[in-house]
Amino acid sequence: MIIKTINGKSPDIPEDCYIAENAVIVGDVSLGTSCSVWFNAVLRGDVNYIKIGNKVNIQDGAVVHCTYQKHPTIIGNNVSIGHNAIVHGCVIQDNVLIGMGAIVMDNCVVESNSIVAAGAVVTQNTIITSGSIWAGVPAKKVKDLNQSGFAGEIERIADNYLLYSSWFKEEE
Repeated sequence: MIIKTINGKSPDIPEDCYIAENAVIVGDVSLGTSCSVWFNAVLRGDVNYIKIGNKVNIQDGAVVHCTYQKHPTIIGNNVSIGHNAIVHGCVIQDNVLIGMGAIVMDNCVVESNSIVAAGAVVTQNTIITSGSIWAGVPAKKVKDLNQSGFAGEIERIADNYLLYSSWFKEEE
């Protein structure tokens, strides 16, 4: 893993987090407890800060960045950022799933208990309301989460990543 200080700012990573050997975490990045950052993921807090809550998993190939002098990236608790997703200069509240390959752009807010579908592109300044699923390019609301049966999926995925990370910690 590459953990790098830049401009006098160093990542803050609790002991119980799992960081893959080739993950990169740079600058003003703080992780909560029970987080995991997977293979080839990059968290770059060089131009602004990144604050991540508890029980967050940043999956393989995902990129989390921010916007210089404008937008930090803030991620709440119990969030899954899917493989190859890009999360940039936005706010993601608690209990959210960002699907594989999704892109969430500057100054967006993804409210709690929501899903951004795989491959969706959430364009700048979009607010995704709590309890909804958004999909497409550009992303649009497709349904309410409560009616879709996916509400338990968010928790299940976050819990699974705690399990997966325990396997890798045993091998260290």
